[in-house]
Amino acid sequence: MLTRNVLIVTIIAATSHAVAQDNGHPLITPYAGSFVESQEVKEFDEQQLVIGKVQEDGSVKTERIEGKVTRIDYRDPDDRSSLERMRNYEQALNQGGFEIIYSCSKEECGPEIQIESIGYYPPERYLTAFLERQEGDVWLGVFVTQGPWTKIRVVEEQPMETGMVKITADMLKTNLLKDGHMAVYGINFDTGKSDMKPESAETLAEIAALLANDPSLRIYVVGHTDNAGQLDANMKLSNERAAAVVAELVGHYHIEAARLEAGGVGPLAPVATNDTNEGKAQNRRVEIVKQ
Repeated sequence: MLTRNVLIVTIIAATSHAVAQDNGHPLITPYAGSFVESQEVKEFDEQQLVIGKVQEDGSVKTERIEGKVTRIDYRDPDDRSSLERMRNYEQALNQGGFEIIYSCSKEECGPEIQIESIGYYPPERYLTAFLERQEGDVWLGVFVTQGPWTKIRVVEEQPMETGMVKITADMLKTNLLKDGHMAVYGINFDTGKSDMKPESAETLAEIAALLANDPSLRIYVVGHTDNAGQLDANMKLSNERAAAVVAELVGHYHIEAARLEAGGVGPLAPVATNDTNEGKAQNRRVEIVKQ
């Protein structure tokens, strides 16, 4: 799929009723004369969209897309058919550089029970569209019913915000006793470097508290990376990052060096797929392992 310039998709039809400026989505306006019945925005969520025709067993091929999700339900003009409204959406999306991944009408869209399973009443017409962008790809689902209603689902692919839950020394102790290791996501580094960012101090302090509270505890500090770049470089970087953590624990928090050992395994022990930004973020981590 080729990268395209992003255009605001405008749906042209009859004279528009007033629609509040703060409603809708900046990438796609509603069909003229429609108004918002409900709207919600989640900074990170998943949305199931149909991406293929109905299978022989009656199932509908879908895909779960993660990112910033906007869900909008519109009440459309009574005198406009589902065909006319969907045609306008298709034309506008094509003009805006979107690629129509899948579309269907009426019975083509599958059994009622399958459509309801992804959270919608059976649509009169449906399409899934895709736009490739440098700042994050966009997926868009349009459900048009004869009701007349239109449901818009927009997913802007972006990684989940991490670091929102902080670890404590007690949490570290519990996980080490239970599993023998724990992934630590509060230690962050400059891209491609072993320099720790200032916000790492809070997590380092909790690791130091864990060690101070149990003088007999010895740990391995293990660096992990995603799969971007060459293996040798990632192995070296992960080892340097682990060594930087050990150096900080010894130099700043006065933990005995003999109780710590650093190592790096690069991308060799992922905990998630490297095919998504969220997965890569989970794989870039430091783990502490009980010796």
